[in-house]
Amino acid sequence: MAIDTKHEDLQSLRIDRSQRGESSGEPPAWAKRYILGGIAVVLLFSLSALAYRLLSSDAPEVEVVRASAETSGNDVGGTVLAATGYIVAHHTINVNSKVTGRLAWIGVEKGDKVKEGQVLVRLEDQEFRASYEQSRGAVDNARAYLEELQHGSRPEEIQQAQHNLDEARATLANDKLTLDRTKELAAGGVVSRQQLDDATARFEADQQRANSLEKAFQLMKIGPRPEELLRAQGALRQAQGQLDYAKSQLDATVIRAPVTGTILDRTAEKGELITAQFASAAAGGPQGSVVSLADLNDLQVELDIAQADFARLGPTQRGIVTTDAYPDKTYDGIIAQISPEANRQKATVQVKVQVLNPSKYPDVQLRPEMNATVKFLANEVPKDTKGPAGVFVPSTAIHSLNSKKVVFIAYNGKAVAREIHVVGQRSDGALVDGLVGGETVITTAPATLKDGGRIKIKGQS
Repeated sequence: MAIDTKHEDLQSLRIDRSQRGESSGEPPAWAKRYILGGIAVVLLFSLSALAYRLLSSDAPEVEVVRASAETSGNDVGGTVLAATGYIVAHHTINVNSKVTGRLAWIGVEKGDKVKEGQVLVRLEDQEFRASYEQSRGAVDNARAYLEELQHGSRPEEIQQAQHNLDEARATLANDKLTLDRTKELAAGGVVSRQQLDDATARFEADQQRANSLEKAFQLMKIGPRPEELLRAQGALRQAQGQLDYAKSQLDATVIRAPVTGTILDRTAEKGELITAQFASAAAGGPQGSVVSLADLNDLQVELDIAQADFARLGPTQRGIVTTDAYPDKTYDGIIAQISPEANRQKATVQVKVQVLNPSKYPDVQLRPEMNATVKFLANEVPKDTKGPAGVFVPSTAIHSLNSKKVVFIAYNGKAVAREIHVVGQRSDGALVDGLVGGETVITTAPATLKDGGRIKIKGQS
């Protein structure tokens, strides 16, 4: 009886599943509906993703940049070209000797700063000094002779000539009397014919002497002939020329700085032979130059501009100069020289840019042969000009389509062509009209890209 009662109690505790509409081991109807709905959503999402992948699998991958708008004001219009080259001294001077001699003293080292006229080198000068002294003696001799001719005879010399003439005339008168007596005695047969001949010869000789002294006396009073003066003057000028040449040779043994500058190189040492002629670089041979110097406040940047870029530059184009050694330092520059001919082999034109302020930074010294970059600037925009100057886009973004310049903009997965007009060239792109700035511009795309074509931006899923 007790067992039956416990069995009935256990039966009363069992769950009646029929009352909940569920069968043993099966989910309820509402759960089935949720499960089927979830499966449908997952399938729909998978099909959509598959369809997108199938549709976009043929879309080309492109690279993009954002176009940037630039405004004009009082600043320059931007960089039109950037080029690299080397700093060179505007004038480099190789200091040579005018004479050949042995180097006795050199007073500078590489890197020394020198002033114009400063003594750099002295050569041995013994031979040059001796030649100078010899020439100076020849000048003194020629000058004295000319002065003698110009001053004429002294009064004492004229008086002496007068006395000599008077003495000759007295002797001649005495010889005349002796000759007359001898003739009378010879006619009477007192003296021989020989004595008469001797008296006659003595008279004629004294007569010639008297005439000669009289002519000399007259010439002494008149003075030298003009031709003799000219000859003496010519001899003096010749001697003076020899002296000036010897003096220049002697002075050339002292070599001075022709300009104020910095010693770039020293090519000779004490005891070496310095020649004024062309000298080869053979070891032990004479040196042709002593030092080289330049003014480091007068520097230029030497550039080789490609002929394709040459048209971007003007004869007075300004630029900003930077160097690899001091990349954070900038200098002002302006084109100072353009080569009149191009280089056929390299297809370039040489341009030299003058560095306007090489001493801008006291703690920085620009040096020849340094690497340098020049960013040439566009012409200045008028100060009263306002508003946008254009939108900058890279050169690779500009295409030709139906004889028009266009850029492709990435919009909603498609490439949209936009017509533009180039208003300014840059070294890496251009300023264009037709964009407002901020557009996503396609820079790298296949050549088959068309307006409205689907695209896929690189780096985006």
